[in-house]
Amino acid sequence: MTAGRSDPRPARSRARLLESATALLRAGGPSAVTVDAVLRGANVARATLYRHFPSGNDLVAAAFHALIPPAPIPPDEGSLRDRLIALVQAQAELIAEAPVSLTAMSWLSLGADMEQYPLSRHGGADHQGSISASPEVSTLRERVAEQYAAPLDAILGSPEAVAELGDVDRTEAAALLLGPIALGKLSTLPDVDYRRLAVLAVDGYLATHVRTAAGDHLTE
Repeated sequence: MTAGRSDPRPARSRARLLESATALLRAGGPSAVTVDAVLRGANVARATLYRHFPSGNDLVAAAFHALIPPAPIPPDEGSLRDRLIALVQAQAELIAEAPVSLTAMSWLSLGADMEQYPLSRHGGADHQGSISASPEVSTLRERVAEQYAAPLDAILGSPEAVAELGDVDRTEAAALLLGPIALGKLSTLPDVDYRRLAVLAVDGYLATHVRTAAGDHLTE
């Protein structure tokens, strides 16, 4: 090996593992990402897998991270209502095109129960690790939160939004505005009109959060 150059083999083996895991995840969800299937697809040794990913959940989280698309760019023109509707509709379209974000949220919500998945079980006690301490899982949590929070923050933090709404609870706003979209997708109902649902969610939110002339929020 030439002096001063790092060994490219670890990077290649990690890339093969991640490629194998993402293909399995895309095709069959987290339960399809088993140790044997990942190793078969990547053509690497079991010890190599755990050298790159301390636990099975780290690998699943890294695969999710690789599949989640970029967050939509929030519109910067129009009324507050128009901007919120456009953003919620964009999130709905993104979920429809790439539902992996919702799958990642469902997987993350399992917490300690993530260990039910085959990749975790086959890793053995030494490779289970703490879910809360897993760096890849923590990174995925941040990525999923950023997917929905950052575009919404950009709108709700604008001067126009602050003037109309004041300093609102961003977590509550995300739940009220994006929750109906996520639920509609998770319910697998065939006739959900997501564009109309976005309008209803935004109008319902603004109806109870726009400030009055006295500075108080409207109530039902």
